[in-house]
Amino acid sequence: MKFGTKVIHAGIRPDPSTGAIMTPIYQTSTYVQKAPGEHLGFEYSRTQNPTRKVLEENMAVLENGKYGISFASGMAAIDAIVRLLKPGDEVISTSDLYGGTYRIFTKIYAAYGIKFHFVDMSDPVSIVDYFSHRTKLIWIETPTNPMMNIVDIKSICKKAVDHQILVAVDNTFATPCLQRPLDLGADIVVHSATKYLGGHSDLILGLVVVKDPHIAEKLYFIQNACGAVPGPQDVFLVLRGIKTLEVRMERHCSNAGKIVNFLSHHEKTDRVFWPGLADHRNHEVAAIQMKDFGGMASFTMKGDRMEDAVQFMKHVKVFALAESLGGVESLCGHPATMTHASIPADERAKVGLKDSLIRLSIGIEDAEDLIEDLDQALNQV
Repeated sequence: MKFGTKVIHAGIRPDPSTGAIMTPIYQTSTYVQKAPGEHLGFEYSRTQNPTRKVLEENMAVLENGKYGISFASGMAAIDAIVRLLKPGDEVISTSDLYGGTYRIFTKIYAAYGIKFHFVDMSDPVSIVDYFSHRTKLIWIETPTNPMMNIVDIKSICKKAVDHQILVAVDNTFATPCLQRPLDLGADIVVHSATKYLGGHSDLILGLVVVKDPHIAEKLYFIQNACGAVPGPQDVFLVLRGIKTLEVRMERHCSNAGKIVNFLSHHEKTDRVFWPGLADHRNHEVAAIQMKDFGGMASFTMKGDRMEDAVQFMKHVKVFALAESLGGVESLCGHPATMTHASIPADERAKVGLKDSLIRLSIGIEDAEDLIEDLDQALNQV
């Protein structure tokens, strides 16, 4: 079954009681039992919910995994994965990553005795120097947030398997439409479904997909024991959004290519970051492991003045200045003061996250309107 068919049909069944083609929203906290322990597979909605079960089965198929586990947010999903570790364990993480992930690693779990190494993963060979008997997890974002760096998933997984190290990949930017890390050797895939999977900026939800039943069992236990589960309304909205994922991603990618071409030739911009550019670092890797290059791009202003970036963002009209990404509408953000403000300035500088860097989440509006908006805002600087 092709991906475009999977997004609509994988794990989806007509409601057995009514024949409804859309998965019902089971807005209930508990389920009646005929006798103690005698039930239809559902007891309490923190543990199981029929709406949630459909989404988890759907995502498992889309990522070519076997088990889907959903959470109340992307951060709750990341939190559950780190709970697989114990004090004394070590994690190797890409040095260029989402500020919220950096925050939970350094401000929450480092205090529990887990050590994190933040490494430039553009060259897979570089991570081997950080391997030890305590290394239990490699954390990858690709494309990274916000520098759009590309990490060679397959190469890193080959190195990790020899040392029995788990590999987790945050696939939020690419989605399973463009990239499937489990096929490349990863053990765990995580998504902020708030973004492209939902696609309409109207929900918060996280998802994890794995193949290994032992990892799945541990994550299901954490899901139930800690209780950071999504409500059925948000689950329903993700299921609805996924149905149009492939057609939306095609438009996101197409628009991004046109906008990046425009920005690359504008007199006010300095550098443009998008994996589809031939001179982008590891472009060749992206061309192999991704179906297309995504709808996220970043750029810096000439002179690298924060005030110029602020001035630009004050004048956009179609692009909205807002956190988050992956919705049908175009957004712009200033990572240094917004999504990545929790990362110290010297750490941001190490990965090239300059004060003038602007991150674009390119929506599915008409590309000409988006280019016109960017042009007029740039000309106000």
